[in-house]
Amino acid sequence: MVSIDDIQKLREETKAPVMECKKALEKAQGDTKKAKEILRKQGEIRAEKKQGVNTKAGIIEAYIHSNKQVGVLLELRCETDFVAKNPDFKDLAHDLAMQVAATKPLFVSEKNVPQEIIEKKKKDYEEELEKEGKPKEILEKIITGKLEKDFEEMCLEKQKFIKDESKNVGDLVKEAVAKFGEKIEIGEFARFQI
Repeated sequence: MVSIDDIQKLREETKAPVMECKKALEKAQGDTKKAKEILRKQGEIRAEKKQGVNTKAGIIEAYIHSNKQVGVLLELRCETDFVAKNPDFKDLAHDLAMQVAATKPLFVSEKNVPQEIIEKKKKDYEEELEKEGKPKEILEKIITGKLEKDFEEMCLEKQKFIKDESKNVGDLVKEAVAKFGEKIEIGEFARFQI
């Protein structure tokens, strides 16, 4: 039997619904760490189920850096107005806009990177590696690794989160999906700098 205090504590830490916290703690036999992992996995499953759902609500977040020389407009979309008005959702939008201001991504995700950019990078890496005399059999693995590194810089969802480098921005959005129980996605963003 799990205590109400444990359920409340897990609820405060994860913002998951009370009954889900209770069930996760029961399944984890009172182990909070295991219960958090159970909730995280449930959130990922919920996020996968929501992939085809339309995000017709959301907010536009504006962030202006303290030096007044960097600004960002970011669209964060969700399914309902109820979630869009939630303070935690607004905080997520603010954190994402701040991330864009700090890290200068070019695209939201890997799927937004134009194929011609990917092909050019592949070709450049291939030429560079051939000059270095790398064996043909490992070229593809090296190129894939280098492209993955590029995506971590260019794509917002692949970047390490500036407030907690143990997770990337994509993980942060998945956590929000688990928390709110509906699809959340980053729409577009624009970064301005003087």
